[in-house]
Amino acid sequence: MILAGIILAEASTHHPELNVVQTQSYGPESRGGASRAEVVISQDNIDYPKVVKADILIALTDEALAKYGDDVEDDAVVIIDENMNTGDFTPPQEGEFHSLPIFATARDEIGLELTANIVALGALSHFLPGLSSESIKKALMERVPEGTEEKNKAAFEAGRKLI
Repeated sequence: MILAGIILAEASTHHPELNVVQTQSYGPESRGGASRAEVVISQDNIDYPKVVKADILIALTDEALAKYGDDVEDDAVVIIDENMNTGDFTPPQEGEFHSLPIFATARDEIGLELTANIVALGALSHFLPGLSSESIKKALMERVPEGTEEKNKAAFEAGRKLI
């Protein structure tokens, strides 16, 4: 999800009326362990570079949902993979909760489970009306490894279709 956060932040820079800050943190395991990407996008000046209460949360692991699921606004959008155990998580009362086949889509439609983050980014794009899918795709093509552009483009479109 770190790459998806970077892509989202870079896509926001294509819109001069938007201000953006992107931060990330990795658990001690680094690769394969807990990680977090935060993107703050605003038409106003951004005075604090971290998310206090998220308007949108994408959690692709049970650990992430347990750790960050309560840090959302009452009207937040929460997107998780359909195979996750929601445990004690209570979806936001005034928001939206989407349990989607993110990993299955990456694996079965794209043939590469590693693209789950881009599938999630495609789903997320539905909730960002001020940010065009074209600008996200442009940032996507600038960031993904050479030779994976078509699979990542397909993953983004597959994610858009999930919502």
